[in-house]
Amino acid sequence: MLTFKHITIFFILLFVGSAVLGMFVTFTYLWYFALITAYLLFVGYGSFTMSSNFFLKAFTANKSTKEKVVALTFDDGPHPEYTPFVLQLLKNHKATATFFCIGRQVEKYPEIVNEIKIAGHTIGNHTYSHSIGIDFNSTQSWIEEIKQTNQVIQKIIGEEVSLFRPPYGVTTPHLAKAIEYTRHKVIGWNIRSFDKGISDPEVILKRIKKQLKPGGIILLHDTHINAPYILEHLLVFLRKLGYKTVSVNQLLDEK
Repeated sequence: MLTFKHITIFFILLFVGSAVLGMFVTFTYLWYFALITAYLLFVGYGSFTMSSNFFLKAFTANKSTKEKVVALTFDDGPHPEYTPFVLQLLKNHKATATFFCIGRQVEKYPEIVNEIKIAGHTIGNHTYSHSIGIDFNSTQSWIEEIKQTNQVIQKIIGEEVSLFRPPYGVTTPHLAKAIEYTRHKVIGWNIRSFDKGISDPEVILKRIKKQLKPGGIILLHDTHINAPYILEHLLVFLRKLGYKTVSVNQLLDEK
């Protein structure tokens, strides 16, 4: 599998080779522009595609299992209004989920985080601020975001958090170095609902159903008005098909 290091070395060699060859053969500036553009496209693709493991290793699904199991994951919470509804639905359907929480939300609603833990669900780290420009963070800034979130969660549930999900699913070289330091397991997804961007819950459910496969990780958010409706109908659909919901940790351990 191609990584950031492999691609960079390849393009450096190609660029240097072109420069050396240019001593004997005339190259236009268009050729060098094409090389740079191709490199940026590769890097851009790697940044926004976690399953490529371009900058760092991320777990996006358990493709080896044939068991009808999926991991439901919720990002950006806890939310004071919608997360309690989500928790009640999960309880009603005896379902398990993983919640990737934002540190500043954890500080605002510690009682909900405690409820998530007591209900037997898994809690993951989703940075402290989840700011718009977080992808441009330095390595040290990433480390601070991750450590601060771990600290506020641990203060509530009494356990160290080992799972991490990057905001927007974007990875960078600086984030990769930070993860080397914090030693978190990076978790992505292979079923993206786009529930925060699509207003029609039926369209969202159709997207999820179409992509459903054993060992999948479904990305949802417990921070919008449609979250309870989507979850309830999804849980009914999964039960009809004989699927069981598991935590990300359980999916990781599946052989």
